[in-house]
Amino acid sequence: MNKTARRLVASCTVITLAICLCISLVSVSGAGLSLLRKSGIPLTSDNEPAETAEEELPSATERITNPSESTPEPTEEVGRSTGTFQAATATIETSLPQSILHQMDEIQEQVVDLRGLSPRRPVDRELLTPEQLRQRVIDDFINDYSEEEASEDVIFLAAFGLIDPEFDLLNLYIELYSEQIAGFYDDEAEKMYVVQGEDFRGTERLTYAHEYVHALQDQHFDLDEGLNYNDEACEVDAEKCAAVLALIEGDATFSEIAWLSEHATMQDLRDIQQFYVFDSAPAFLQEDFVFPYLYGQSFVEYFHSQGGWPAVNEVYENPPVSTEQIIHPEKYPDEKPLPVILSDFSPSLGEGWLEVDGGVMGEWYTYLTLAHGLDPSARLSESSAQTAAAGWGGDAYKIYYHFQEESTVMVLQTIWDTNEDAREFYAAFREYGEARFGPATSTSTEQVSWDNPDSYAEFHIEEGVTIWLLAPDKAIAQKVMETMY
Repeated sequence: MNKTARRLVASCTVITLAICLCISLVSVSGAGLSLLRKSGIPLTSDNEPAETAEEELPSATERITNPSESTPEPTEEVGRSTGTFQAATATIETSLPQSILHQMDEIQEQVVDLRGLSPRRPVDRELLTPEQLRQRVIDDFINDYSEEEASEDVIFLAAFGLIDPEFDLLNLYIELYSEQIAGFYDDEAEKMYVVQGEDFRGTERLTYAHEYVHALQDQHFDLDEGLNYNDEACEVDAEKCAAVLALIEGDATFSEIAWLSEHATMQDLRDIQQFYVFDSAPAFLQEDFVFPYLYGQSFVEYFHSQGGWPAVNEVYENPPVSTEQIIHPEKYPDEKPLPVILSDFSPSLGEGWLEVDGGVMGEWYTYLTLAHGLDPSARLSESSAQTAAAGWGGDAYKIYYHFQEESTVMVLQTIWDTNEDAREFYAAFREYGEARFGPATSTSTEQVSWDNPDSYAEFHIEEGVTIWLLAPDKAIAQKVMETMY
């Protein structure tokens, strides 16, 4: 993924998306139930039958969309803190009611017991209104993401067929990050923020459990310097940044699933069920938002099953470096991305062309391109896309844009683990290309192209390497290919 867009996703540890909440619903319903059963975690709390909880919660594929405008009144009391954590939360904003502080203390104690990391210093806590949160998002986050950067991201995403060229990405992020948040941990301020509507209920309690794991991670592993998880590092290596994010969020998600099943009340489950998920985002973006949580949780579970939390903690000493390692934890830590270096195509393109982006797609975005593009008719099945992307070994892409002509040139070169993997992707891409660009105008065992009035696409394969070229016309494409060879 491009550096700027990856930086947006990377901010989840500071500003928690709605997906941080709703992944727990996914995890205790549908596909997530198998994970809980496999790990031996009980599926319900308060001694309710497992079948009851499974029936009440939506399936993983439903993308919960405001099933009810009403919120049930609480029917169960929430236990009070034992007082164990007073020393760990000594500095507290007076805006928090005592009833909420008691719940927070109790949740912290429960999370520490489940995760096995003890607090090393106090964590300040503050209550925010939804209006205060929205302004904070605009002030602290959106102001760092300019309209120009958003425009460049749209160019990148449109080139790979993931978004409409006219899509208002900036406004989407403003709405998503400011309206679908129930709380967050700020690693710079080392502070927990709780967003309160009418009460501190299921969504807020679940979010607090998730975000307190981030506070513990920060205290033990140092998210910024220890894991090198910051804006500067993500600019340099977005693929590694995505992998580290998956470790961080997967850990917190695995822990919150345990909290949900061990300590959440049935009223918590009912409250969470009412939470509204922002589902107007493009298909690929909805999938990308859940990647750190779903795949990250599976990654963490893989090591937890081998040696418990000590095995997970060891991963922090040598964080994953690619989405490939997150998707296939058995490839961690040995299988690292192979470096790919692309030429500068500016001289061959001529005046007016500017390089607007470049970086690494990774296995995850290779899969997303094939399976979750803008045009539903051009999407491969998830299984076909997963199989095609699974042999990924390394890649590099560059994108050039002519602002006066509103034209794009994109080059993606990918190295595959084997020649067979490259052939497999070649076959899958031909199917994808036929659906996206129409009937091929030229085809062979080594190359296929689509020459249309408004665009030209070309795909090459040779000895474990594939090259995808997108240009306004064939003449410009030939200039680029001459530079590559």
